[in-house]
This record gives sequence, C-alpha cells and structure tokens, in this order.
Amino acid sequence: MNRLAGESSPYLLQHAGNPVDWYPWGEEAFERARQEDRPVLLSIGYAACHWCHVMAHESFEDAETAALMNRLFVNVKVDREERPDVDSIYMQAVQAMSGHGGWPMTMFLTPSGEPFFGGTYFPPEDRHGMPSFRRILESVANAWQNRREQVTAASESVRELYENASAPLASTGKLSSELLARAVRGIASGYDELNAGFGGAPKFPPTMTLDFLLQHWRRTGDEQALRMVEATWRAMCRGGLHDHIGGGFHRYCVDAQWGVPHFEKMLYDNALLVRLGTHLWQATASEDARTVTERALDWLAREMTGPEGGFYSSLDADTEGEEGLFYVWTPSELQDALGHQAELVAAWYGVTPHGNFEGSTVLHEPNDPEALASLTGVPLNRLLEEVDEARPRLLNAREARTRPALDNKVIAEWNGLMLRGAATAARAFNREADRDMALRNAEFLRDNMVRDGRVLRVWSHGTGARIPGMLSDHAAIALAFLDVHALTLQPEWIAAADAIATSCAEHFWQEDAGSFFDTAADADPLITRPRDVTDNALPSGTSLACELFLTLDALLRRPSLRRIAETVLEALAEPMARHGTAFGHQLTNAARAVHGFVEVALIRGNPASGLEELRAVADGTYLPGLILAGPDPQSDIALLAGRLPLGSQDTAYVCRHRTCEMPTADSARFREQLESAVVS
Repeated sequence: MNRLAGESSPYLLQHAGNPVDWYPWGEEAFERARQEDRPVLLSIGYAACHWCHVMAHESFEDAETAALMNRLFVNVKVDREERPDVDSIYMQAVQAMSGHGGWPMTMFLTPSGEPFFGGTYFPPEDRHGMPSFRRILESVANAWQNRREQVTAASESVRELYENASAPLASTGKLSSELLARAVRGIASGYDELNAGFGGAPKFPPTMTLDFLLQHWRRTGDEQALRMVEATWRAMCRGGLHDHIGGGFHRYCVDAQWGVPHFEKMLYDNALLVRLGTHLWQATASEDARTVTERALDWLAREMTGPEGGFYSSLDADTEGEEGLFYVWTPSELQDALGHQAELVAAWYGVTPHGNFEGSTVLHEPNDPEALASLTGVPLNRLLEEVDEARPRLLNAREARTRPALDNKVIAEWNGLMLRGAATAARAFNREADRDMALRNAEFLRDNMVRDGRVLRVWSHGTGARIPGMLSDHAAIALAFLDVHALTLQPEWIAAADAIATSCAEHFWQEDAGSFFDTAADADPLITRPRDVTDNALPSGTSLACELFLTLDALLRRPSLRRIAETVLEALAEPMARHGTAFGHQLTNAARAVHGFVEVALIRGNPASGLEELRAVADGTYLPGLILAGPDPQSDIALLAGRLPLGSQDTAYVCRHRTCEMPTADSARFREQLESAVVS
C-alpha cells in the first residue's frame, strides 16, 4: 500500500494499492521534489469518473508504467472534490496548454508547483493521434533534464495567465431590465429547437439557466422563456438523463437528443434539479415535475443519506468495470422481472432487442402516452397503472445486481445545495419525510461542519470534518440555513447564516480587487489564489455569496453586504448580458438586484398557532426572490420588526422595496397580494 492508504477520500483509497508511489497533496511531496530536483506529476480525478478508472487500470496499475513514474517524478494524487481550489488552478493551465480540459487531469509541475505541461487522459499505447502515457513521461523527463529553459519559459507563460486572472475587477455596466432582456435573448439564440436544451452533444442539464428563465417568465410573462424551460425539463425527464426506475438524474448525455447518459450520479446535479423541479411545479402545477422531483428525493433518502444525516457525494458510472451496466435492460431481463407486463413496459420505455447502448437499452420514454395507448389498444389510465405497478418490481430486480460504487464523503457545498432543494420541496409538497430529511441534514451540517462561523469542506466516517471550506462551501451552507428558516420559522437558522456571511466578508472578500476569491485569505498558500466567477456545473462561490449578501440585506438590513454584491454584479454586467449560459445563477442575483425581493413576514396570532393557512399559500406559490420570515416581531430579524398581528389572528405582511401592503389575516387576500408583488 502506498501513502494514500492513510486518506479517507474514496477516490484516493481506490489508488492506495497502485504500484505508483503516490503522495497526497501537501508539502511533503514538494519538499522531496525540491531535494531531488525532480518534477511533480499531478493526477487529479474523482471517484465517479469513468475515464479516471480507465487510465488507472491501463497505467497506474501497470508495474512497468508505475516504475517509470516512480523513477522520473514525485507523484501526487488529488481528489478534485476535496480540493476544488487545486483542481481549479491547474485546470486553467491545462486548458490554456491543450485547448481543452477534463478528468483525469495529468499535469507536470516544477518543485515550486508551477505547471509547465499537461493534458487529460493519455492511453497506454499511441492511439488516434494521442501519444502514449509512457511516451509523455519520458518526453517530459527529458525536457526537465536537458531543456530546462523551455520548461522555465512554459511555466512563466502560465504565471502570466494567473496574474491576469486575478487582476482587480471594475464595473462593466449598470444593472437594468434591459441588461436582463439582452441576456435572455442571448440564451434563446443558443436554444436547440429540435431537441431542447442548449448546444449540441454532449448535453448537460442547464439547470441554473432554466431557473433564471423561469423567473424571467414569472416576472414578465415571456412565453418563449417558459417554453424553453418546460421543453428542456420534459426532454431531460423522458430521456436517458433521468433514472426512470430508481429516481434522480445522471451527470449528462453523450448525444444531442438526451438519449444516452454518462451514468455517474452526482449529488450536486440532483440538488439543482430538485429545486428547479419544485419551482416548475409551483409555477405551472405540472404533475410530471412533481412526480420526477419526488422520486429524486426518494432516491436521495434511500441511497444517498448517511445515518448521521449527511448526504453522500456520488454514485459511480461503472459496475464491474463496465459503464452503465447497473442501469440498462434487455427484453429478456424485463421478461424475467415482469412476466406478462414485460411487452407493454418495453414499449413504454423503448426497450428493443438491439437497444440503444451497446446491445442493451437505457430506459427512456420515446412515445407520447396517448399515442402509445392508441397503438397498444390499452386504455390510457390502465397503461399508466401498469407502468406504475412495474416500476417497483424493476427496482427490486435491479437491486439484485452489483451496485455502482458509492462515494460516501459529505461535501459541505453540495450538501448545502441539496438541503436548499429538499427544504424548498418540503415546503411545496408538504411530505413529512422530506421535511424530516432536510432537518436532520441541517442539524448534521450545523453540528459537524460549522465552527465559529467557518465551514469545513469534507466530513468522512472515522475522520470527521476537515479541510478548510472554500467560499462556495460557506455561501451554500448559509443559504441552505436561510431555506431551513423558511421551512421552520426558527430564528436560530438566520443567526447561523449571518455568522457564516460575516466570515465570507472577512475572509473571502478583497476590497482592492473588487471581488471574492474562492479560498480564504488565511488558507494555505497556492501558486495563485483561485477566483472563478462563472457558473459551470455548479454555481460559483461568487454567485452564491452575492445571493447570500443580497438576501441578508433584505432580511436584516445590511447595506454593506448589498454594496459588495452590487459591486460584483456590476463588474460582471456585460459578461452576463453577452454570455448568459455561463452566468445562470448570477443572472438570478442580477434580477433580484433590479426587481427587488418579495419579502413576506408571517406573524403568529397566538402562541399555539402553526400559521397553517398562510404557510400553505406562501409555500405553494412560485415567487422569484421570495424571502419568508416569521413568526415573532420581537426577534432580531429586521423584516419582522414592528409587524404586529391583527388581534389574535395569524397575519401576513407582503413587502417590496421596503414598502408593505396592508397586513392581512385572510388567505385569499394574501394570495392576491403575492400575485401582485411578483409583477410590481
């Protein structure tokens, strides 16, 4: 066993038995590189990464290749999910050097950590124009020994890249309705009218962009925006991205038609999609949106929640070395599981003898239900009942298969995002199981991963919480706590979020740069301090922090926090208008800054009241920028100050731009006020 045997990351432990003399990230490896004047081979991946497994089997488990690595380099393995700061820094370099990025990432560094050559996957033999990994190893080592000046020149050019990337930001425009409209037009220009979604293959779930478009439709009535949201949601849910049997969503689809997924399941994708599905149901009463979202929550509870309440990170794409094996079906497998129902269910899920993925079928819904009912001669209601009856039987049959590997580390950022989705869904759907799951997770995060307003990034069984949290960890947890307050109306959750926001301002905001940085000012130094302002698969730490600061200003009257958020938003104004799909979450913040929040104070009329009628109205209504607080006007929450009940009746106050409607105890009148507030 190599040095990774002492780590807790499931990804690093996968490599603990390699013949490679791996080091975890840290000073020990770089000190050895300096002493022996050897370059560092940095390999970055994650547990659910298919091509990471392929390269591991081909190269890192090969004795000859490992011997070459050990002789020529100091080898360092990093789990990108534990250290997104390290991953971000070197991903910038590999993209600049090779024109593309991805995982596994293979980067060669000087002993001081400066990159000078890199790529992603390298095959074991020369293949398709790609040099073999061993050829790369020998070439890089030769350059280090005999052409050091070229190595130095390469590392210096990357240093300039980092300097430019961390330069101070300045305003690029004012926030306005026209800026938001430009962003919407730009997003629409990239919409795939044939298949839904944006761009071609591969197709990733554009969740944050869809959430922005849904909010835009709710405020403006723009039907094109709603059409893009509904069509893309439908395509994702009916295609292979959605796990029709077990619930939840895979990472992305390899084709433009949403047919065949890359099968890994990530907590963060499902977190964002749960929240979007809840919003779509609130906005349109789509039962499909509710059904798919509730199944994703059931999957979360069944497969991804630890006994302590933390949410696990991911499920692998591979089973027994074969991608997707756990999820695909053949007609004979359906027959074994379902008997006489198999033919009808096969027609529903598009299962054929030839399949759509390596001889098997990724379940999807290729037919309109009414058309299929007509084709089969089975009444629609009976057809739907047959499929609903078959689903748990297929799940039971699938559970007998070898399961994909589970990455059971708990990541603060991803848990915060999923807690937001679960808490929002618990309010909207009023399922007690969702509420209990959200509260257990919130209490776990508060008690185990937050210390004196600082968030730790990773919690693992046996080692507890460790690794200082990044900006995204802090902001995601704080925002989740605000959503837990909306679920419970317990004021301590706002106080906890406020303490974390104070840490964000103190440790991650840099006034002279006009920006947030992803690592804290007191974090262990890296070759540069990372700062990524774009929303990619996840919302950026910057956009989460902006949302947090704008929300706390509305709740607690914190103009200093609002000033910071608006400074960042104005620096990104023109990029947001031009490249909307790269700023999906940040655009929702820009819309809040322009239109303001819908601020709702619910005040209890008597100590025994649960505010049920008023809560039901607020929880079932789709309100972009909703802030919900209650129930005590004597608390320290500024939004509640002076908001007294009407006699002994539960009372609602609906406010915009610090101005409130007349308080009401009537649920119908409250609903009217909310509807009016959305478009005012």
